[in-house]
Amino acid sequence: MVRVSDNRRFLVNDDGKPFFYLGDTAWELFHRCTLAETEHYLRDRAAKGFTVIQAVALAELDGLQTPNRRGDLPLIDGDPARPNEAYFAHVDQVVALAETLGLTIGLLPTWGDKWNRKWGVGPEIFTPENAARYGEWIGRRYADRAIIWILGGDRPIENEQQRAVVRAMANGVRAGDGGRHLIGFHTFGPHSSSEYVHEEPWLDLHMCQSGHARNSDNYRFIEQDYARTPIRPVMDAEPGYEDMPDGLHTLDGGYLDAYDARKALYWALFAGAHGHTYGCNPVWQMWDHGHQPLLHARINWREALQLPGAGQMQHARRLLLSRPFLSRIPDQQLLLSEPGSGSYHIRASRDSNGSYAFVYVAGMQPMLPGGTGRQSPQIEIDTSRLSGSRLAAWWFDPRSGGAASIGHFDRTERAGFTPPAGGPDWVLVLDDAAAGYHRPYS
Repeated sequence: MVRVSDNRRFLVNDDGKPFFYLGDTAWELFHRCTLAETEHYLRDRAAKGFTVIQAVALAELDGLQTPNRRGDLPLIDGDPARPNEAYFAHVDQVVALAETLGLTIGLLPTWGDKWNRKWGVGPEIFTPENAARYGEWIGRRYADRAIIWILGGDRPIENEQQRAVVRAMANGVRAGDGGRHLIGFHTFGPHSSSEYVHEEPWLDLHMCQSGHARNSDNYRFIEQDYARTPIRPVMDAEPGYEDMPDGLHTLDGGYLDAYDARKALYWALFAGAHGHTYGCNPVWQMWDHGHQPLLHARINWREALQLPGAGQMQHARRLLLSRPFLSRIPDQQLLLSEPGSGSYHIRASRDSNGSYAFVYVAGMQPMLPGGTGRQSPQIEIDTSRLSGSRLAAWWFDPRSGGAASIGHFDRTERAGFTPPAGGPDWVLVLDDAAAGYHRPYS
């Protein structure tokens, strides 16, 4: 099982080794896919280095009235006290299959419209009493499976009745699984779980939804939640999705792409996130030509599996695991040059003892004619914050996972680095040469 690390910042397995939460949102997986289609999807995501699949038992897209592909509804007469065994037998198969592939299911017992409709289909069916009963039932059913519980489902808590429902479901899940699994809370965007449930004793990790807009500054949520007490692991559980319209509902800003997905990934991780969730517009809804396309979906989910951003997420996981993971901290004080904003924002992270540093350069602001631009073509780093007398430096390519050596140099108070041509984004890797680290993942 997965648990919180001793320093409360990361997730680890039972043996204490890091668990890197690299998630994908497949919200409609149980609802819209056959078992064969599900296997195709899960094998693809496992091969691309994902570790968590976020999926919903009582699905968003008319999940209470429209049957799954086997013709089964999740609840008998829409009653949370009467789960349909046939429907959940399919969920059982999916959860078990994911586990054989090394995947953990980030399992939402319900989408949020079933307790706070706000928008969407609903209907609201939960009370504190039946939420507790349903939570205990589903908690007991998956007590021995590879699960991380995610409550909420894209909705805020807006009144005490809703809070009572969420709390009852959390306590029911805890009673059902004996407290064996972690619980997070997924709210609507751009917001964080810390705004609604920070004081709840059942909460194990904070999740923000930074929103489906280009350059959504998700690192600000991570910074804020990282600084809160009590300390909890923090992450962006729903950033802008690849192939999603910028801003969701119009095509005025075009579609978000792999570069947008990478920015959200590295900004969040280097701001202190323990892991990250990727998403793709056709995949979350498992869109195919038998369904109405939502949010301007333009290719089916099978094609969308091969969009480049999905394959590039694993490079961050492997890069971070190539160095000591559980002692990594955010450190913007490494930057002596301006951190920039928008697509030019730079984010820095390092080992707490200074043995390595990662600096994500999303893009360098162009110089004005005559070299009078607001930003130098170099980034300047305070290398005195690192350990050792000699440093090894690399430029890591977040598109391919390749790394090119810059060489070795004496550690000083200030060092400048010019990103390679191309890009636009790069990761600068600095190592204490005496630490003996190998070339970053490639």
